[in-house]
Amino acid sequence: QDQLVESGGGLVQAGDSLRLLCVGSGRTFSNTAIGWFRQAPGKERDFVAGISWSSDKIKYRTPVKGRFTIARDNSKNTVYLQMDSLKPEDTAVYYCGAIPDEMGLPFSEKFYDYWGQGTQVTVSS
Repeated sequence: QDQLVESGGGLVQAGDSLRLLCVGSGRTFSNTAIGWFRQAPGKERDFVAGISWSSDKIKYRTPVKGRFTIARDNSKNTVYLQMDSLKPEDTAVYYCGAIPDEMGLPFSEKFYDYWGQGTQVTVSS
């Protein structure tokens, strides 16, 4: 069974850093792109960053550009999201989703095939 598991969330202060992990099981990330999304209470799930299978394509949404860095280690079936200079508005549940690599990195969650359970990130001011 394909599964993604997120970890690394927590409660931090503004300006701090966190590193989120998305680990795949069941099958490898072979030919799979990964997107990180976040969902704040009462809001839609929004694309944050994404990375292609070979890491040759990377996307960031404007609010996190220059602060977040996405990377992957396919030998470990793991995608990382390094989050620096965190702000209170980054507070959300963060999810990773998998999509066939040939589909690119769309911003809409509806294109992603399977998801993890999410990890909570809370940034206090």
